[in-house]
Amino acid sequence: MATTEMRLTFKRNRAMTRTLRAILVIPVVAVLLAGCDDPFMDRFPEDRPSTQTYFKTKDELATYVYGLYSYLPGSDVYTGDFQSDNVEQKNYNRVVAGQQAVETDAGAAGWTWDYLRRVNVFLENYQRADVPPEVAAHYAGVARFFRAWFYFDKVKRFGDVPWYSGTLQPGDSALYKGRDPRTLVMDSVLADLNYAGEHVNVSAAPGEINRWAALALKARVALHEGTYRRYHGLDGADRFLQEAADAAKRVIDGGVYRIYGTGHADTDYRDLFLASGATGGEVILAHAYSTTLDLRHPANGTFITGTLGAPGLTRSLVDTYLTKDGKPFTDVPGHDTLSFYSETRNRDPRLAQTMRTPGYTRIGGTTQLVPDFDVSRTGYQPIKFVASTAYDTYNTNDNHIPVLRFGEVLLDFAEARAELGQLTQGDLDLTINRLRDRVGMPHMDLGSLSADPVLAAQYPNVTGAQRAAILEIRRERRVELAMEGRRYDDLMRWKAGALLVRPFDGMYFPGKGEFDLDHNGTVDVAIVDAVPAQKKSGVQYLVLGDAFVLSQGDRGRVRPHPDLVKVFDESKHYLWPLPLTELLLNKQLVQNPGW
Repeated sequence: MATTEMRLTFKRNRAMTRTLRAILVIPVVAVLLAGCDDPFMDRFPEDRPSTQTYFKTKDELATYVYGLYSYLPGSDVYTGDFQSDNVEQKNYNRVVAGQQAVETDAGAAGWTWDYLRRVNVFLENYQRADVPPEVAAHYAGVARFFRAWFYFDKVKRFGDVPWYSGTLQPGDSALYKGRDPRTLVMDSVLADLNYAGEHVNVSAAPGEINRWAALALKARVALHEGTYRRYHGLDGADRFLQEAADAAKRVIDGGVYRIYGTGHADTDYRDLFLASGATGGEVILAHAYSTTLDLRHPANGTFITGTLGAPGLTRSLVDTYLTKDGKPFTDVPGHDTLSFYSETRNRDPRLAQTMRTPGYTRIGGTTQLVPDFDVSRTGYQPIKFVASTAYDTYNTNDNHIPVLRFGEVLLDFAEARAELGQLTQGDLDLTINRLRDRVGMPHMDLGSLSADPVLAAQYPNVTGAQRAAILEIRRERRVELAMEGRRYDDLMRWKAGALLVRPFDGMYFPGKGEFDLDHNGTVDVAIVDAVPAQKKSGVQYLVLGDAFVLSQGDRGRVRPHPDLVKVFDESKHYLWPLPLTELLLNKQLVQNPGW
């Protein structure tokens, strides 16, 4: 349950946000240059306070800044992996399939700027408050934290974008300027994060941004930019990689956070994502939820009902998990044709804490459950974030959703150091091996690493003296951060979009017939051409046809969407297209290549 301090923080945040909306005049801008007379124009009504009369006290600064927290992701953290090669759904993802289109509407395209204006209004006015300089600097740092995050998302999506450090007025020529270079924008993002990393308070109430959150975000952003530049042939990669390593190391050396663990290797990783509050010192920043305050999310509904996408993990992800002795599963003889029961034995314990495996029971329950193909198309049913049956009604989860956590910071540091060619065994012991200790896995030994041929085939552009280490760190990252919404961004920055084209297969079956998935003596699944007139109780009937096939015809892995032809165009799909309306309204804008 949430602590009293957290509940008070939630209430204060909600109350301040409502107050802000009621008294502060911030015009909502749907799009930049999308038919409005002036999307950056300030309008001051006569019947309530305006930016000219606000921003005078600490409470007013806090109230405004709390309104900016709306940018934090929530359930889109775990649904973010639906747009990657980690998950296949009932309805395939159009981005994964390469079916994006040039949108007409700016909102549909993601070319929206209203949130940026809210941030810039604050940064233009906060210094008028009668507060100590360090108080003003703290709130400015939080605002710049969010501006950096906003622009980071825009650059990931579009590449070059216009940089606006302030609000615009009618007649400003910048209203119709073109896109600024990625280098200028990302240098500005880095400057915002550097400011936040020096001026935001070191400590903060649970659910609020502190200096460590700013440094954790900086590590994420700089690692992304550094590797994007390296693998896409852009200049300046090493500078950003060093910034990532330095930011992550400051968090590590700060000693405030640790890897959560109670000595229970089979449950600790799972429990990290089920708690209310900042669990065990690992969560740096979370999107907090509370049933008492009617702040909830739909994790249980998403993963145990068939109406919210029916997501199933892919064979590619499941194969990534090492065996219990620390060796690649893909080195196991006949691994590709093992039954579900056999392929899940003696694996990295994080596998059984991320998806249903034989012996799985719900939190607080005793009944052993097998995967449900009606709610998980591949048969590999996710359980991460799934709480007890008390939360099975739609949108009732109140477990926190980590947005920034120490585990990711460790991965960021290790990857940055390896990409710089500077990774040492000490670095691994400080990072990857602490993650492995939580689940009782063998340590990664730099001296004995060799490039895994499966990983090498997935990431053929990885080269250099520390190639094997980079590949293994990518494995660790995919496993540790599964279902946390990082995978698509990783593929884009590594220039590994081709992995999205591969078939997203699931569980293996040697042919049609009846199967006991958990080896308890009862039939769980039947692979059939048609449902029999007399169905057996408790048996799931998987009908081959338009929705499912076996990958090799009369046998093989379950393959949803058998007729889907996916594409990934290396010349254009690493960036998204600008909307047509903006190109028509602003002749200085140029469409991304290939669109």
